[in-house]
Formats: sequence, C-alpha cells, structure tokens
Amino acid sequence: MRPSQRMRDLGVVQDGAGILAEPARVFDLPAERDEAERTVAELFAAMERIGQVHPFAKGMGIAAPQIGISRAAAVVQPPGDAPAIILLNPRITASSDEADEQYEGCLSFFDVRGLVPRPLRITVETTAPSGEIVATQYERGLARLIHHEIDHLDGLLYTARMRPGVEPIPVEQYRQTGRAWDYDNA
Repeated sequence: MRPSQRMRDLGVVQDGAGILAEPARVFDLPAERDEAERTVAELFAAMERIGQVHPFAKGMGIAAPQIGISRAAAVVQPPGDAPAIILLNPRITASSDEADEQYEGCLSFFDVRGLVPRPLRITVETTAPSGEIVATQYERGLARLIHHEIDHLDGLLYTARMRPGVEPIPVEQYRQTGRAWDYDNA
C-alpha cells in the first residue's frame, strides 16, 4: 500500500482537495473556546492514529485542514518526550535571515519528500483559549515543523516554498527516515 493511501485511510485529506489550498478560518477566542478544544481533540486523535502506523523521528504535526476542518488550529509533537504544542490562530511575526534547507514530508502527499528552505528561528503569536495572545520563539527543527503547519493554515503546501527547479523525490529514494534533521553545520 502506498504511503499516501495509508494516510488517506487514516483520515488525512490528500493533495488536490480544495480545503488544503485555502486559508483556514481563525477562532474568535474565548467565544469559540469549545469549538477550538473540539478541533484540537480531533487533531490529537488523528495524530495518535497516524503515530501507530508510522514513526516520526523528526517529530510530526497536523493541521485542521488536513482532517477536513477549515479552522486555524494545528498540533505539533516535537521529537522525543517533549509535550505537544497546540497552535490556535498562529501567526509568524518574525523570522531570522539565517535559513537552511532540509527534507520535509507531508501527510497530505506522503509518497514524496521535498527539500525546503526555512528560517532557522521564528517567532509565532498564538491565541490561548482564554483569548490571550502568546508569543513564542522556536528554533531549528521545531521552527521547521511549526512553520510547515502554519503554512497549511494559510493554504500553502511545502512545495510552494521549494526553490525553482527543485522537485520532490519519491519516498523510496529518501534516505533520512528515522533520523533527526542535521543542524551540525548550521
């Protein structure tokens, strides 16, 4: 079974679906707190299903549009035992000029991996369920994961960030499964 078919069977919306190409609707918090919490619970349930069939050494994330919900919510599970990061109405407010290129995968087209340039450091504002705005800085691999999910909420796939002339490679050619991103040279 192709990896993309496995993801489809697990409830992940696949590339070509309109919901992946449109900006997600922000939550009015705290007024829509219950809706936001339901959406986050569905994201965690999807992440649990996916994690049972595929290991993610680099961490993983999933955005609400990927499970058919056009709302500005995503969940990122960093590698290791770090707690999951919940992103409600996330917005990148600053990014470093310093960037690197690493391969990324996407649950919505899991048959390929693409070399994507991203900043090494980003600052993200999110809205807490209480309505409070919280700013957090992320670096390296975690910045990459979070930026990828925020792109989903903006209706972008990582292929939109790839350099011109660079194409995704089939997952069978990808040789970094099970390994963390390399930042020794960064």
